[in-house]
Amino acid sequence: MKAHNIEDLQENERVDAFYLVQSKEIRTKKNSGEPYLSLILSDRTGTIETKMWDGVEAVADLFDKDDFVKVRATVQLYRDKPQLVVHKLRRAEESEIDLGDFIPHTKQDIGEMWATLRATVEAFENPHLKALLLSFLDDPEFAERFKIAPAAKTLHHGFIGGLLEHVSSLMRLAKLVASNYDFLDVELLQTGVVLHDMGKLDELTYERAFGYSSDGQLLGHITICLQWIDRKCTALPDFPPRLKRLIEHMVLSHHGRYEFGSPKLPMFPEALALSYIDDLDSKLESMRASLANETSEGVEWTRYNPSLERSLVNPAEFLAGPRESAPPAEPPPSLPQAAATTPSLFGAKLQGAIGGKDS
Repeated sequence: MKAHNIEDLQENERVDAFYLVQSKEIRTKKNSGEPYLSLILSDRTGTIETKMWDGVEAVADLFDKDDFVKVRATVQLYRDKPQLVVHKLRRAEESEIDLGDFIPHTKQDIGEMWATLRATVEAFENPHLKALLLSFLDDPEFAERFKIAPAAKTLHHGFIGGLLEHVSSLMRLAKLVASNYDFLDVELLQTGVVLHDMGKLDELTYERAFGYSSDGQLLGHITICLQWIDRKCTALPDFPPRLKRLIEHMVLSHHGRYEFGSPKLPMFPEALALSYIDDLDSKLESMRASLANETSEGVEWTRYNPSLERSLVNPAEFLAGPRESAPPAEPPPSLPQAAATTPSLFGAKLQGAIGGKDS
């Protein structure tokens, strides 16, 4: 493990360490007109805002976004948040880097999650659903990619193993929901859980920083998933066509609403249940991550969360006593709210095709 992990940085700490460049901007100082660097650096434990005030011309062209850099810096607090002020910076060589130090990773055991998922599918009573899912899970290449893929670029479960963690959580939720609504087919619902986001394996890139592949930009994970389901069902000659159509509908409708990028609205109970538990799990994980990233003691409110369109209150800090500070102001919308969130049905569908509510 590398030194100076971001989650452990303390005020006034002297830092001499490697980080991944998530964003890079050259800005201008208001008082002098001279350039400075505004960066967001990351490792597997988090991200940190970073400024380099002097000597920018000598290093600005040596690195770019998604490069690794070595910095010598000091940790300062700015608006109660840690910030790095860089004194020296250079581009790092690949030989100096262990990628495992820089890509966020699930804290759960991938082997245990995979074994539980596979055992659940093995216990299915419906032979067609079982055969379809095992045709994916028993594919060695698919299995290895499924174990490490993130569930999204940034909004939720955006880390190695994130997709498996998300699916594992939804499998438990599906069982709980079906136990309360006895008219639900739990195996059909869980089939939708396993398959609904598997197109993320091709939609996203996650070798270094998380981003979108060309197929992800052009097709999106829903289209990719439907293609895979079609190929697998074709290889299962006895697979019932109408059952295939229900599964395809669950994938098409799992974003739940047109404004969330869903090509279709859920039209039967298992499809509706999938859309709701998917939305619940993704939003709760986004909230958990926002609250976890606000590490300053005494801070009641998080920064604005763009995906949730709100700031969050930390219940423990709020209950500890009144604070003088008000919640952070939300960014004013540049368009009327309806236009900003739902530009058009076509736009919503296109957004959903490349990610939608859970990208």
